Amino acid sequence: MTIHGSLFTDFREKETQDPFSLQNKKMLRVDMRYGEVMARAGSMVAYQGDVRFTKQSSGLGRMFKSAVTGEGVTMMTCSGQGDLFLADEASEVQIMYLQDDAISVNGRNVLAFSNSIQWDIHRIQARGAAMTGGLYNVSLRGTGYVAVTTKGDPVALDVASSPTFGDAQAVVLWTAGVRMDVRVDTGGIGSMIRGGTGELLQMAFSGQGYVVVQPSESVTDGGHQQQSGGSSSMLGGLLS
Repeated sequence: MTIHGSLFTDFREKETQDPFSLQNKKMLRVDMRYGEVMARAGSMVAYQGDVRFTKQSSGLGRMFKSAVTGEGVTMMTCSGQGDLFLADEASEVQIMYLQDDAISVNGRNVLAFSNSIQWDIHRIQARGAAMTGGLYNVSLRGTGYVAVTTKGDPVALDVASSPTFGDAQAVVLWTAGVRMDVRVDTGGIGSMIRGGTGELLQMAFSGQGYVVVQPSESVTDGGHQQQSGGSSSMLGGLLS
């Protein structure tokens, strides 16, 4: 018996020497020869070789912040030899390399990063944050690879070129050198409905660097932006 079709040729594993690479737009391939990586718990879809997974044990401070914010970034340490494939609900995967640099990322968009990258959950210090009950993000800092997910193809906006604003549900990350503040629309319930006066919560960016925004928001079938437990669905951060 012989199987005919392009499935086993068009979608074969891609050969590459890069530690992080795209198997396709929605799947990350990690070459474990380059050392341990941190990955979102539950993101493993396949691996070849001898790869082991250990739930990341957080320090007391990080555990406390995660419990208070509901931010819910649970990571696992991946170690061993072979090829590891990661994905998150068929979202698009974006890869970047930090060289002694830092980014602030919405926790829902973190997929994986090199073990050399330091990470933490931190609270934003912004004028409008008190009106929302606090905003939180994940900071990634150091040298190494980072993979994030986006719902659709994102846009990277140059903050220095023009005043830049983003919906809190659509902002994925921003780079070091970008300052963020919060604007709360007081237009009432109409601001929470598509076609109303605007978004309830807006992030205002300034400084030097980029803001990455995805073409998707957390919106329920009824048309209201999804709010879960106050600050847990509205994440922010500040990198100096």
